[in-house]
Amino acid sequence: MTIEKSAIEKALQTITIAGEGKNMIESGVVQNIVTFGVEVIVDLKITNPALHIKKRAEVDVIKAIHDHVYDKAKVIVNIRVEAAPKNEIKGKAIPGIQNIIAVASGKGGVGKSTVTANLAVSLAKMGFKVGILDADIYGPSMPIMFDVEHEKPLSVEIDGKSKMKPVESYEVKLLSIGFFTQPDQAVIWRGPMASKALNQMIFDADWGELDFMLVDLPPGTGDIHLSIVQSLPITGAVVVSTPQNVALADAKKGVNMFMSEAINVPVLGIVENMAYFTPMELPDNKYFIFGKDGGKRLADLFEIPFLGQIPITLSIREGGDEGKPAYLNGDQISQKAIDDVAQQIARNISIRNANLDPTKVVQMAV
Repeated sequence: MTIEKSAIEKALQTITIAGEGKNMIESGVVQNIVTFGVEVIVDLKITNPALHIKKRAEVDVIKAIHDHVYDKAKVIVNIRVEAAPKNEIKGKAIPGIQNIIAVASGKGGVGKSTVTANLAVSLAKMGFKVGILDADIYGPSMPIMFDVEHEKPLSVEIDGKSKMKPVESYEVKLLSIGFFTQPDQAVIWRGPMASKALNQMIFDADWGELDFMLVDLPPGTGDIHLSIVQSLPITGAVVVSTPQNVALADAKKGVNMFMSEAINVPVLGIVENMAYFTPMELPDNKYFIFGKDGGKRLADLFEIPFLGQIPITLSIREGGDEGKPAYLNGDQISQKAIDDVAQQIARNISIRNANLDPTKVVQMAV
């Protein structure tokens, strides 16, 4: 008995590859069919490398031939994966913004947003023009930290186009999804919708002239992080962690994300937050509640700069709750620590810009 090639083609017209709208023959998945008596060899080319897709294709081909041609045929399926060209999210620089700094953490609860808010105020007090993009779509906190949770960005016309005017507080320009939702309203959005809202705050806003835009990222390494690096040319990233091992383990993932070949964003350094507790009445005392020098060890591990330590003080907690960053509350212990970190960041940005090419957006197929 000899199996005809035409019979195989007809059988393969009854099945599709997952994600393809046409059958295997029409979609071009089948590259070649060879028959030798009752032996059949089918070469496929698919664009999805997932193991279950490849296995499903093999099983479907064998079953179709057994069901429609010959139930005792010996079928060999060869599958080659060739990624299809996909649209890339092409980002662009924002006119007037000199440096964009992503502030990230591997996990929540390490004080990343508090650090971002205080660094922004410190940089502004140094004379820089500063803005914060609150990219934590699902947990925006900047409106509370800057005491502007009831404010709404105004609409202004720039070159015939309507733009959002960022809210300004303590000499820092702010945009956050928190300005467009109720304080107790949960943002229940899938990734694409969150990314769209983020892009509107980036490109449909009149940020004006800024020396630094700090992007307060959500915890982890997910959709929002990819959207940011694909939408904006990030000058550098700052990773915030506490000294304890459980936080450092997740912070490593954050550093690895930025340093990965696909992302390739310069890491400006590590900030060790909640490094120690210092009572205001005992300013020379340091109590290492969460361990000691974990951030330093992490920086040494990756051979990246250690930007400094920020202690736990009562004023930092009060400042976040009261809507006045601790830097402005007269706490000299916190103020000096924050200033030291901000100066290190400004210095490292200058070194980075002098020694590396201008940042390009990540162009990754999605």
